[in-house]
Amino acid sequence: MNETLISVRNLKKYFNVRGGKTLKAVDDISFDIHKGETLGLVGESGCGKSTAGRTIVRLYEATGGDIIYKDMNINNLNKKQLKDYTRHAQMIFQDPYASLNPRMTVTDIVGEGIDIHNLYKGMERQKRIYEILELVGLSREHANRFPHEFSGGQRQRIGVARALAIEPDFIVADEPISALDVSIQAQVVNLLKDLQDELNLTYLFIAHDLSMVKHLSDRVAVMYLGSIMELTESKELYDNPLHPYTKALMSAVPIPDPDVSRAKQRIILKGDVPSPIDVPAGCKFQGRCPLVEDICRVEKPELRQVIPGHEVACHMVKKP
Repeated sequence: MNETLISVRNLKKYFNVRGGKTLKAVDDISFDIHKGETLGLVGESGCGKSTAGRTIVRLYEATGGDIIYKDMNINNLNKKQLKDYTRHAQMIFQDPYASLNPRMTVTDIVGEGIDIHNLYKGMERQKRIYEILELVGLSREHANRFPHEFSGGQRQRIGVARALAIEPDFIVADEPISALDVSIQAQVVNLLKDLQDELNLTYLFIAHDLSMVKHLSDRVAVMYLGSIMELTESKELYDNPLHPYTKALMSAVPIPDPDVSRAKQRIILKGDVPSPIDVPAGCKFQGRCPLVEDICRVEKPELRQVIPGHEVACHMVKKP
């Protein structure tokens, strides 16, 4: 088995909201990320996938559970240890413009992490910045420009350069292509894939574009209302989805062949996603599930292995 780089166990991230209520953005999820792989995390908007990614890199403090990085529980780190962890775990953000300081040049943006971790000084620092810019498809002529002088795709490349500048081994890519033009998305995805091969990076790739996740991910976890509903290898998930929610997601993936697309059966889910402030008892998907039974309304299904390497959280999915 591949070496486990990140192990997430019973992770919870709750937010207190007005009226003394609790919003359960991430509600007791568990998974492993193996060294050198890409784990895709998919689901509808608001399902908690971005919150999970931010909690794993400690931008948010976890409400409960454990995040283990190389046998080290990052929820128990002191200030110095946390600084060391952020050297190894970085994040690429969804909006390439909002995540870049408009008053800083590219040199300042990419070099900020280098300065914080005291990695390079003087000419070595500038040389490192030029190397990283060229690695992500930019040039040294871009170093003294400001973010507003770049296109969306170029700004995202600056975000990738900033993440790579301190030589991390784990990157959370939080919907890094969703704010880009379709023509640019494939370029950024191919860049991430090439960088992974060249630098032996490990990714948590968060997205709602299932076709792009299939292209980039080794395994995929499907998230719904703060919980993981299905987890398996990418090809297995697309060839053999088992959870009713996953099947509905897959049926909505566009197919470029018009004849095949017209013949494809679409699964239209009824009802709305419940509020994460008022989560129903039992299975969270029960109100929209076509297979719902009485047990689904009272007992929460656990994520369990149904066939080798394929985990599902559904009472109605049985082992063969």
